[in-house]
Amino acid sequence: MARSLYEWLWQHEFWLPPGITWEDMQESEDTHYPKPRDLLLSIPFALILVVIRCAFERAIALPLSTKLGVRDKQRPKAQPNPVLETFYSTRCKNPGEGEVLSLAKQCDLPVRKVEKWFRRRRNMDRPSLSKKFSEACWRFTFYIISFSTGLAVLYNKPWLWDHRECWTGYPQQPLQPSLFWYYMLELSFYWSLVFTLPFDVKRKDFKEQIVHHAATIFLISFSYCANYIRIGTLVMVIHDASDCFLEPTKIFNYMKWKRTCDSLFMIFSAVFLISRLVIYPYTVLYNTYYYSMEIFQPFFGYYFVNVLLTILQLLHVFWSYLIIHMVYKFILQGTMEKDMRSDTEESDKDEERDKIREKEKNGITYFSNVTSNGYIQRNGSEPLDKRAHLANGHAKER
Repeated sequence: MARSLYEWLWQHEFWLPPGITWEDMQESEDTHYPKPRDLLLSIPFALILVVIRCAFERAIALPLSTKLGVRDKQRPKAQPNPVLETFYSTRCKNPGEGEVLSLAKQCDLPVRKVEKWFRRRRNMDRPSLSKKFSEACWRFTFYIISFSTGLAVLYNKPWLWDHRECWTGYPQQPLQPSLFWYYMLELSFYWSLVFTLPFDVKRKDFKEQIVHHAATIFLISFSYCANYIRIGTLVMVIHDASDCFLEPTKIFNYMKWKRTCDSLFMIFSAVFLISRLVIYPYTVLYNTYYYSMEIFQPFFGYYFVNVLLTILQLLHVFWSYLIIHMVYKFILQGTMEKDMRSDTEESDKDEERDKIREKEKNGITYFSNVTSNGYIQRNGSEPLDKRAHLANGHAKER
């Protein structure tokens, strides 16, 4: 059964252009072609990257966040309550009005206190600022390394400058060692992101991120197996270019360096929009759709790779919309709006109202205490204890 499935999956009609078979892709001492089994190396490499990341964040990123003045917000903790905790863990983290009323009756608590408990409990689960800073530092470090590696690997390759060279001799294009390790680096990194996805900072586009990681892994894997190495390297370099500016923007945002953050974000926006909406469609989409047809006729692999590349482009359009919206707000207001992708901490407006109510309850005592010590002055006059009060409420100087 497994053997039949394997043979069906790897029919040369699926993955190779018409007239080319797997026999034409046989290796020799001097010529090596990509093999699907090579991709298995990315799994242990991904686990190594996860270990390196943990060590990097603990030994470098966290101490650096402290030195740069990144401070975690002090969040009020939710009081222990077994009933509410059970509901929070097993059913819902943001209950509706009816559920809040039911829980309030079970716990014999006011509705407002139940709402406050859930608000505080949700904030306790939100990542700290130092965690966000550490994650951004790790990604920035990797993107700089991968982008530099990509440029070093592709600088002297003809297809970087002449895109038609992506298809010269396809699919019988020998695999060079530098391209193999570049592929392993990128594929291992995206696998590591999948492994750490449950522990990373979750943003509003969490579902889109999952689709992005899955499409990227499938695209890298398929392009390797079908020997779309040349077009695959262009895709990876284009994506890393803008990411090199995104992560430092986050870092300076966490450091509260407002002007630097705004400047970097504008640079990132320009690089992202140009690379994803201009360079990517022409260099990659038009290349695979049109230039490849000068070499071979359409086949299943041709359609499949174009579908994956189009999914990435749709995601580019989605993120570009968010970025353009933020730039528009920045131009109108002169200040950068919070990241629309971020899962921001709930504003404790209700807690502020509760504090105001508590102050109002204690207002008489507070007022009497400060006035008895003569701290209140009006219109620049002397303290009250230096003036005599008449029966009609007016004061005269002693």
